[in-house]
Amino acid sequence: MPKAARVLFDEAHSEAWTIRPEVAAAIQPSHPADSSYARAADALRERDFTVSAHAAGPLDAAALADADVLVIAHPSEPEWERTVPGGSPRLAPSELDAIEAFVADGGGLLVLAEEEQAKYGNNVTELAARFGVEIGNTVVSDYERHHKAPSWVLAELGEQAGGVDVLARVESACFYRATTVAGGRVLARAAAAASAPGAPLAVATEHGAGRVVVLGDSDLFGDDCLDELDHRALWVNLAYWVAGGAFTDRDGPAPSPAAADPAWAALKEATDAVRLEQRPDGSVEGDCTPQVAALLDAVGALKPHFAHQADYLDAVATDLLRWRDEGFAKPDFTASLAAFRPECQRADGIEHLVVFPMYLQNASRDTRFEALIVRVPWPQWLADLERTRYDNPKFVPVMFVDHTAGYDSECAVLFPETVSSRPHPARPVNEFGGIFCDRESRRFRDRVGRAGDLLKLNLPPDAAALLRSEQLSLDAFMLWDLVHDRAHSHGDLPFDPFMIRQRSPYWMYSLEELRCDLTAFGEAVRLESEGFAFARHVQYAILFDRLFRFPITGTRVRNYDGLGGQLLFAYLHKHGLVHWTDNRLTIEWGRVADGVQALRAAIEELYRTGIDRSKVAHWIAAHDLVATYVPPATSSRWAAGRRAFEDESDSRALIDLVRDDEFPLSMFYLQLKGKLDAPEVVAA
Repeated sequence: MPKAARVLFDEAHSEAWTIRPEVAAAIQPSHPADSSYARAADALRERDFTVSAHAAGPLDAAALADADVLVIAHPSEPEWERTVPGGSPRLAPSELDAIEAFVADGGGLLVLAEEEQAKYGNNVTELAARFGVEIGNTVVSDYERHHKAPSWVLAELGEQAGGVDVLARVESACFYRATTVAGGRVLARAAAAASAPGAPLAVATEHGAGRVVVLGDSDLFGDDCLDELDHRALWVNLAYWVAGGAFTDRDGPAPSPAAADPAWAALKEATDAVRLEQRPDGSVEGDCTPQVAALLDAVGALKPHFAHQADYLDAVATDLLRWRDEGFAKPDFTASLAAFRPECQRADGIEHLVVFPMYLQNASRDTRFEALIVRVPWPQWLADLERTRYDNPKFVPVMFVDHTAGYDSECAVLFPETVSSRPHPARPVNEFGGIFCDRESRRFRDRVGRAGDLLKLNLPPDAAALLRSEQLSLDAFMLWDLVHDRAHSHGDLPFDPFMIRQRSPYWMYSLEELRCDLTAFGEAVRLESEGFAFARHVQYAILFDRLFRFPITGTRVRNYDGLGGQLLFAYLHKHGLVHWTDNRLTIEWGRVADGVQALRAAIEELYRTGIDRSKVAHWIAAHDLVATYVPPATSSRWAAGRRAFEDESDSRALIDLVRDDEFPLSMFYLQLKGKLDAPEVVAA
C-alpha cells in the first residue's frame, strides 16, 4: 500500500533504543529486545507510515525535511544505559530551534523520557519545555495498582486530545519505572494511591500547526513490552495523532492531456448543444445535423488520446450517423455499448472517453447525451486482491477527469443500464460496472467529517486520518466497492441478487445493499486479522457512511439506502455498542465489529430460510426483522398486528400498500439532519 506519513527515529544522540535490529543486537547481544523498537517501527510500517532512522549528523532543517513525525527515545550517557554508539545525548541549541520550527510548521514530535530523568545527561527536558511540558525527576511507584511490581505502574487513562480519541481501543497501559510529566492534555496518570498521586505520565499538546506527545517512560513500546496490555494500540494511536497534517494530500490529480486538448472542449460544447434539443426520450424534433457533425469532428480529433478505444469510438461515430439518418428518433447506442469495455483495460491511470445518450441520474427516465473523460485507478495491491481473492471481472473503479452537465448530480455510477439502447439477444449489455470512487470518498469525507464534529464522536486517530486524506479514503472505497459489488452474487440468495427482474418492497433492496456492505465489512475484518492492516480503513468507511450519511441523504420516498443505515444504527444502539449521552455519540471500538457481524448473520439467516417461504411471506419476515429495530410508520399497513393480507396472488397490490416512508427517521437522525442541512455560519 502507498504510505501517507513519514516517521523519523533519531539515533544520532546516543539513544537507548534503535529501530535497527542489527544495532540492537550489537548493543545488547544477550537480549536485543531490551534496546529494540524494531517491532514498534514495524507496527507503523504495517499501517500508513514509512519509518527510517536518523543515524548521524545534526537534527537540522535538512534532516527533518522528509519527516512528518520525529521520535526521540531516551538519549543517555553510556554510563547509565547501553546506547546507540556515537553522538552526544544533548541536542545543540540549533537542533532545539530546528525541532521547534519543525513542529510549529505542522510536524509531529514524540518524546520518550525516563525515571530520574536528570541523571542521563540529555536535555530533553529543555526540548519539552519549549512546548509547555515539564518532565519530572522521580520514580513513580504504586503498591496497590501495578502490573508485576510496584514500579510497574498501571496508569489511569485520561482525556482525549484535540477532539480525537487517542485512547480508542486502549483499556490498560503499564509505565515501567516512569517519571512524571506535566502540561497539555493528560492521556495517562498515576492512581491516587501512587507515590505521585494523580501525576500525569503522558501528555499531548499542540504547538503552532504541529502536535507533541511526551511520555514519562520509554519501555512500554520496546520489543519486550509492545504487546503487553494495549501498548500496541496506544503506540499506533499516538503516531497517527502526532502525524496530523501529514494525511492532508499534497499532490493534486495528474494532468490529463486529453482534457487539455481543445477537441475536448469542443466535444462538451457540441454535447451540451444536442442536450438542449432533446425531448424526454432522447429524440430531437428539429435538425441536429450541425451538432452531430461537431460531435463527430471532436470524437475524431480525440481518438489519438484513446488508441485503446478505437473500436468503441468508431462505433460511436456509426451510431451517431445512424441516429442522424433515422431522423433523430430515440437514440439507440447498442453497438457503441457493446464495444465499450473498460473492464478489459483495467490499468492504473488509464483514461477512457465516454460518449453516450444516457438516462438522467436519480431515477429519471429522461435521456440526454453525456460526454466524460474518466480515469481508472488500478493499483497493484487492488489488482492482486481481485485476481487472488475477490474475483470481479466487471468491476471498474473510475474517477472524474471532466464531464458534461448530467454528472453535476450526486450520481456515482457508470452502468450499462443507463445507456439508451435496445435489448440485444446475442449478448448481455451489463459487461461492466463503473463506480466513481472519488465522488463517493469526497462526499464521505465532507458529510461524515461534519457529522463527527456535531456528534462529538470519539474518533480514533487513524479514522481521523482517513477523513482527512483523499488517497486513504479513495483506496478504502475502491476495496469496499470491489467486495460489495461481488457480494451481490454470493451467499444464500432466495431472489435475484440485483432485483432487476422483479418488483419488491423497498426494504428488500435495503437488506440486500446492507448485506453486501456488511459482507465487505466482514471481509475487511478478516483481511486485517491476516495482516492487511489497511482494511481497517474499509471498516471505518462502511460504518461511518452507513451511520452518518446514508440515512439523511436523499428524499424519504422509499429510500432503501437510508433505511439500511437506520437499521445498522438502531441495531448497534439496542445492543449497547453506540451510546448517545450528553449530546455525544460514543462507539465501543473494542466491540462494534462484533455487532456489525451479528447483524450480518441475522440478515443471512433471513436469506437462508427465505428459500422455504412464499414471496410475500418472505417480505413479511424481512419487514419484521427491520421493524424489530426501526419502528414502522404509525400508518403502516405492513406492520405486525396491522397487516391483513388474505390473498398473495396479487403481490403488486400489496406493494402498493407500502408507505413512501415506511420506516421514518428517528429523533436522533432528524436532529442530525437539521444541523447538517443548516447553513454554516462563517465568523466575521
